[in-house]
Amino acid sequence: MALRFTSGDASGFKFLLFLVVIYGLIALLVHSILHMRFITPLEIDAPLDRFSEARAVQHVRVLAQDISSRQEGSPGLREAARYITAQLEMVKERAGSNLRVEIEETVVNGTFNMMFLGYSISLGYRNHTNIVMRISSVDSQDSDPSVLLNGHFDSPLGSPGAGDCGSCVASMLEIARLIVDSGWVPPQPVIFLFNGAEELFLLGSHGFMKTHKWRDTIGAFINVEASGTGGPDLVCQSGPSSWPSEVYAQSAIYPMAHSAAQDVFPVVPGDTDFRIFSEDYGDIPGLDIIFLLGGYFYHTSFDTVERLLPGSIQARGENLFSILKAFTNSSKLQNTLKRQSNESTAKQYEGGRAVFFDFITWFMIYYSRKVAMVLHRIPIAIFLAMPFFSQKQNPELLPWFATFSNFVKGMLFHASGVCLAIVIPVIFSILRLLFTSRAMNWFAHPYLAYLMFIPCSLVGLLIPRFFWSSFPLSQDASVVKSLKEALSDEARFWGAFGLYATATVAYLYAGLSGGFLTFSLSASMLLGWISYCFSVKFFGRQSLRSTLFYMLPMLPCLAYSVYFGGFLVQFLVEKLGMMGALPPPYGYFVPDIVMAAVIGVVTGWSVGPLIPICGHWLARSSILQVLLHLSVLGLALSSQFFPYSTAAPKRVVFQHTFLTADANQVVESSYDFSVVDSNSLLFLFKHAPEVAKELHISSELSFETAKLSHRENWMGLFPVSCLFSRSLKFPARSDGILKQYGQFPHLSSYKPHTVFSEGSRRIYLELSLGSLEEVWVAVLNITGPLSSWSFADNTLPATETADGGPPSYICRLSGASPENWSFWLEASSSEDLRVEVAVVDQYMVDEANKLRGLFPEWVDVVAYSSFLSSYIF
Repeated sequence: MALRFTSGDASGFKFLLFLVVIYGLIALLVHSILHMRFITPLEIDAPLDRFSEARAVQHVRVLAQDISSRQEGSPGLREAARYITAQLEMVKERAGSNLRVEIEETVVNGTFNMMFLGYSISLGYRNHTNIVMRISSVDSQDSDPSVLLNGHFDSPLGSPGAGDCGSCVASMLEIARLIVDSGWVPPQPVIFLFNGAEELFLLGSHGFMKTHKWRDTIGAFINVEASGTGGPDLVCQSGPSSWPSEVYAQSAIYPMAHSAAQDVFPVVPGDTDFRIFSEDYGDIPGLDIIFLLGGYFYHTSFDTVERLLPGSIQARGENLFSILKAFTNSSKLQNTLKRQSNESTAKQYEGGRAVFFDFITWFMIYYSRKVAMVLHRIPIAIFLAMPFFSQKQNPELLPWFATFSNFVKGMLFHASGVCLAIVIPVIFSILRLLFTSRAMNWFAHPYLAYLMFIPCSLVGLLIPRFFWSSFPLSQDASVVKSLKEALSDEARFWGAFGLYATATVAYLYAGLSGGFLTFSLSASMLLGWISYCFSVKFFGRQSLRSTLFYMLPMLPCLAYSVYFGGFLVQFLVEKLGMMGALPPPYGYFVPDIVMAAVIGVVTGWSVGPLIPICGHWLARSSILQVLLHLSVLGLALSSQFFPYSTAAPKRVVFQHTFLTADANQVVESSYDFSVVDSNSLLFLFKHAPEVAKELHISSELSFETAKLSHRENWMGLFPVSCLFSRSLKFPARSDGILKQYGQFPHLSSYKPHTVFSEGSRRIYLELSLGSLEEVWVAVLNITGPLSSWSFADNTLPATETADGGPPSYICRLSGASPENWSFWLEASSSEDLRVEVAVVDQYMVDEANKLRGLFPEWVDVVAYSSFLSSYIF
């Protein structure tokens, strides 16, 4: 179909090209900022009074490369502890006479209940190592309030842990050295906690908060984490008061913080030590600062030194050192006793979440919740007042109610445009999946998502503007054409303004912290409108110059919208590869729908504010057709791209499962596989022919004919295993493991049961881990009339139910020891108690290692052995 262009179409395309250039330049700026191109890392020979990324990377290289592994149960974890202690001793030797440096290596044990990933579990641990260093002035007292800097040195299964969290440990070691070599004497003590058991569900920090002598001195803390290999070191959580974020806003050299992150963080699978210090056991004011990009490599074997994003550690180190100085100089720093007894501090905590955000890392904007309560109401007040003001300015035109009615119509039109900007990309994403065999083609190529979904999202924004003339406003028939145009401009502008103002107030009353975005959009639109009204007097409403005058004051806000939106999209792209495989038939569509919807939202807030005025140039059928053609072209091109690469690997969980009957008998052995995204195992085996051949998989494999691996087989990874769906199992040999281990994990009674008068009974049990060498965790799944146990101060967690089974009590046990785990269970009746045991061991037999090596290079395989056994008492 040929397109016929009018002179208006030509002007529209010129303006569209102009917008493409403007947003393209902004996108290039945002890309350079997100990838830390503006940071110059200091070399290894940098002055000793400066933080050096190169010196920190040396530590990462030792921890993630020279040491083979740092998982619980592996020799590398102990080796890492020795290395950290040795480095801290060297720092202590360099300290001057005006500093007191204390170093302790502590072993922590404990048990407690917690909610993790929405599931209730109990945790028991022993013999986990924490390394603690305290730097203070020589005249400081043991009770002086201190600042804690926390990071963990253990790594997840199968990962070298360069980013997570070798980069954190390296930054802390370099900061400890910097304090000593810079000559700075902290006004209040600084405590460094290198905790050795974060990946096992925050055990190291729990052990510190329950047992360490310095725990009650902590007046503020900074938790450093990594959910990737670099990028913006974002403040994701702050609290419980607004004071920590205020300190950050005043002191960060490269501010990277969004209070809206606190609204989004609970949705992301996982947790950090922040909750232990600030919520569960400490109520300590603090910051949770996390590397968020490079998430492709998070918890994978690709998390290596080479993947670290240059400049990220430099920015983190300079920020942390400046923030430490600010915290230690703050008059609000108080130890636990003073913090709990000081009424003024308690009132300060009642202020709620502050609003803060960085403007593309150049500077920080911060204001308190009280200020937000006033400031964020101003746009809606202006929107409601404008009909009265307009009526007074032109009393002969329309009564205020008719003007307000026009504004509401404009709001509804703009809201429908924003909705269509989300709905149309979602429809396109579904249509694409109906005609292709694989999802997430954009995963390794994020630009494909922009190409597919931005043009059709713009179509959604423009459709209401295209049909605007079909819905007349409340205006007198005698009104001349120029005044009709003015009234239309007003209705469209104030309608869009009112929508963002309403969203700002909605954020405010929902108790969320992300209203700064819609507030800034409202404020910039108001400035643009004032500029536009002045320009109309000189150039007229149909002039491109007037449109440019509307845009000009809005450019800083539009740049921030692209910055915030670009960061959100990139973070989401990387995380959707590990968010879990949802069950069919809809799970296959979810990641693409989410990506389309998010790009629609980002397009809505990045371009939407321009539409009321700029829509005059863009809402033309020829432009809409071209945008639709571009989307179709993007959809067609995407089918030519493979979803994964070595820079964006697919995650596969490979469990060699052994079902044992006693200490030395294997009843069944199987290879169990699962994935954590929407491209199923059928997709994987289709593109991994060598693996399929080794497993004797035919081309006719389907989930209907294959043997499913049920959730109970994955108990060793609970609750992470709840992210799995449609796992498969294949038969495997067991002779290799019989040669390796003489004894397998087993559960037994170590003394006679006690029967109480009311009919309850206590069972005394002992869990032996057999001769396993690299145990990561043991999990107990208990069903039946359990009324109490020896874990978690005799407190049972809430029950969990899986796949229609009986209510279960789950307990995870970790920590190396030659001794067995001894505990008791109490049953409220004579009914059977069933105890299922799963033990995760990092050793793999040769056949399993060979199979793991057959996977393509674009696959990351987390592989381990799991020993399952079941008992009735």
